[in-house]
Amino acid sequence: MTSSLKDIKAPIASEMEEFEKKFRASMRTKVLLLDKIMSYIVKRKGKQMRPMFVFLSAGACGNISESTYRGASLIELLHTATLVHDDVVDDADYRRGFFSVNALWKNKIAVLVGDYLLSRGLLLSVDNEDYDLLKIVSSAVKEMSEGELLQMEKTRHLDITEEVYYEIIRQKTASLVSSCCAVGASSSGSGNGDITKMRDFGEKVGMAFQIKDDLFDYGKSEIGKPLGIDIKEKKMTLPLIKALETASWSDRRHIKKIIRSDKKSKQNINEVIDFVKNAGGLEYAKRVMMQFYEEAMSVLNTFEDSVYKKSLADLVQFTIERNR
Repeated sequence: MTSSLKDIKAPIASEMEEFEKKFRASMRTKVLLLDKIMSYIVKRKGKQMRPMFVFLSAGACGNISESTYRGASLIELLHTATLVHDDVVDDADYRRGFFSVNALWKNKIAVLVGDYLLSRGLLLSVDNEDYDLLKIVSSAVKEMSEGELLQMEKTRHLDITEEVYYEIIRQKTASLVSSCCAVGASSSGSGNGDITKMRDFGEKVGMAFQIKDDLFDYGKSEIGKPLGIDIKEKKMTLPLIKALETASWSDRRHIKKIIRSDKKSKQNINEVIDFVKNAGGLEYAKRVMMQFYEEAMSVLNTFEDSVYKKSLADLVQFTIERNR
C-alpha cells in the first residue's frame, strides 16, 4: 500500500516546518502590492514535493544543513518564477484550482513578479556563496525553457518521435526533480559521486512522473487536470505517439487532422482517446513509466539504508501511483 504524504514527510517534518518560515521570510518585501502577491503565492502552495525531495536527498546522502534550507528555497523561488511566467505564456487563468497571478493582476505585473522571484533566488545564493547550488538550479531553469520551446516547435508540425518526446520531458520536467535531488546531495556535503547519482535518480523519477501525468489525459474522470487537455492543446504525449506509430496511414492522417483542428468537440476528443486506448498506447506508456521507476529505484538502492532513503522510495512510489 502506498504511504501517505504525512508518513513520507515524517523524518523531515520539523525541517519542513522550519523551511516554511524561512521561505516566507525570503518572500517579504516593502513594496505593498508585491507583498500582497507574495502572500497569495505562499498560500496556494501545492504538495511541496520539491522541497521534500531536497531534504530527503540531503538526509540520504549526509546531513541536512542551513545550505539545504537555502537550496530548497532557491528551487521554490526559481520554479515559482517559471510557473508565473508560464501562466502568462499560456494565457492561463487558473493554477492548481486558484486564480493565476496574471488573472488577478494582469500580465505586466505577473512578468515583473516572476522577475522579482528569480532575482530573490539569485541573491539568496550569491549572498551566501552557494555557487554550487546556483549552478545546479540555473542549469535546470535553462533546460526547462529549452524543453518548452522544443515542444512548441515540434507541436506545429506534429512530428514528435518517441526520442524527441523523451528529450522534451527530460528538459521540461525531469531536470527540475533532478536538480532537487542534486541540490539536496550537494548541500549535505557529499562528494561528486553521490551528487551525480542523486541527479540521475531524480531525472528517472521526473521521467516516470511526467509519463504518469500524460496518462491522466486518458483517465476515466477529471483528476487534477481536465480530461483531454493535452489533446486540446495539440500536445503529443507518449500514449498518442505510440498509437500513431502503429496506426494505418489513413487513421494517422485522420487523427492528426483532429489534433490540428483549433475547435475540437467532446466527440472529437473522445475519438482520439478511444483510438489511443485501442492501439495499446496506454499500456505501452505504463510499461515505459515502470521502467523509469525501476531504474530510479536501482540507483537509490546504492545508498545506505536510512529513514530518509525509505521515505524517498515511498515518495517515488507515491508520484507514480497518485490519482492527481
